[in-house]
Amino acid sequence: MKILVIMGSPRKGNTYRAAKKIEEFMQLMGSVEFEYLMLKDANLSQCRGCFVCFTEGENHCPCKDDAPIIEQKMHAADGVIFATPVYGMNVSALMKTFIDRFSYIFHRPRFFDKKALLLSTAGALGLKEVLDYLKLVAGVWGFEVSSRAGIVTPPGPVSKKKEQENNRKLEKAASIFYNSLQKERHPPGLRDIFIFRAQKASFGEPDQSSPVDYTYWKEKGWLSPEAKYYVNVPVNPVYNAIGWMAEKVLRRKIRTELAETRK
Repeated sequence: MKILVIMGSPRKGNTYRAAKKIEEFMQLMGSVEFEYLMLKDANLSQCRGCFVCFTEGENHCPCKDDAPIIEQKMHAADGVIFATPVYGMNVSALMKTFIDRFSYIFHRPRFFDKKALLLSTAGALGLKEVLDYLKLVAGVWGFEVSSRAGIVTPPGPVSKKKEQENNRKLEKAASIFYNSLQKERHPPGLRDIFIFRAQKASFGEPDQSSPVDYTYWKEKGWLSPEAKYYVNVPVNPVYNAIGWMAEKVLRRKIRTELAETRK
């Protein structure tokens, strides 16, 4: 199994060492191959907010950098670990640049055959906020987030008790992640269905400002009335009914707004 670690730390510090611990634990469970993508060493431009990736496609992005190579690395991996320290109650600048640079994937998700582990370290606070944000990002991109680990690594010496506690968290996260890689994708939750239905309504009108999104969704078959989710997995019928109603309301609102712009 191939695991890609996307490292959002500018140094090989606590977050890097935590990822290496996860690698050690997973190596004990079976054959895994780890690759570390150090964002500090990647040629990744800051997003310009020009919307070209939405209106014309990501191949027309004016930023000519390593983004296509990085995306291929994610496709080639069986699982991806998104790792970042907490900086200012958020992900690091490196990780945020990475996320922003791939904004088009929020509109055109594609990693539904991949599993993700979320990893963060903090001196004190911010772990929940960062892990929740990474879960939203990875989930919308298509990853099944199967595991997460947040550990406190304060400056200075760490007590033996804290070190053992952190190692237990990392070992548990590694075990859950490893086991998830052996299994089929889990059925989507209610929030997953809401996101799918909201996007289906948003990108389902051919005369909107994002024709690339419409074409992508149509080619995937996601605009079909029968499509309940991005991939063929069991969908809770109650979640499906709620999502269907939400899509109808949102689609009606979008069509009303489009009609008003044509006047």
